[in-house]
Amino acid sequence: MHGSTEDKPTRVLIVDDHEVVRMGLGALLCQHASLEVAGEAATAAEAVEKSISLQPDVVLMDVRLPDESGVEACRKIRSALPETKVLMLTSYSDDEAIFSAIMAGASGYLLKVIEAEKLCQAVEAVARGESLLDPTLSLAVIERVREIFEGHPRGRIDSLNPREKEILKLIADGMTNKEIARDVRLTEKTVRNYVSGIFKKLDVTHRTQAAIYYLERKATGDG
Repeated sequence: MHGSTEDKPTRVLIVDDHEVVRMGLGALLCQHASLEVAGEAATAAEAVEKSISLQPDVVLMDVRLPDESGVEACRKIRSALPETKVLMLTSYSDDEAIFSAIMAGASGYLLKVIEAEKLCQAVEAVARGESLLDPTLSLAVIERVREIFEGHPRGRIDSLNPREKEILKLIADGMTNKEIARDVRLTEKTVRNYVSGIFKKLDVTHRTQAAIYYLERKATGDG
C-alpha cells in the first residue's frame, strides 16, 4: 500500500541522468527519518521499469532525460501505478513544460534551486496527496490561463477535421510533437503542420492555450 504512515517512511525513487545529482539527492533524503531512498534511475525507461518493480510512494524526477522526457515517463508511471506520486524537479522554469507535467499527472513541479529542507517537505507533501508548484512557476501558469480566457473569443473545435481533433486531444494530454507523431504514425514534420493549422483555427498561439481550450470545451460539452 502506497503513502506514508507514522511508522513507515515514504519510499522515494530518484530519477536524474547525472550520477552526482542522484547521489546528492539520496544523501539529502537519507537525513530524514520519514524518507527512504527506494532506488535510482538515469533514464525515462529505467524510471518506468524501476517504478513498476519497486512501487515507490514518490518518484522524484528530472524533466530532461536522455531517452525521452520525464513528462512522458510520468504519464507511463501514473498509468501503471495510480497511487504513486511524481514530483518533477528541473533547472528550467518553462510554463509549457509545467502544464504538460500537470496533464501527465505530476503532483508537483519544482526548480532545482529550491532549498534542501523545502525539497524534503515537498516530497512529504506529495506523498500525503497534496499538489504543489514552485510559487514563481504557479504564477506563470495562472497568468497564462488568465491571458487565454480574458482574450478575444476563440475559434471553435467543430472547425477542426477528425485528424486535427485527434491531435488536439493528444496535445491536451501533454504530449510533444515527437510523441504525437509516434502515436498517430505520422512524421514529426506532418504533426507540426497539423498543430500549426489547429492553432490558426482556434486562434491560439501556444500548446497550453490549445490544451486548456480543449479541456474547457470538453467539460462544458461545447464544440
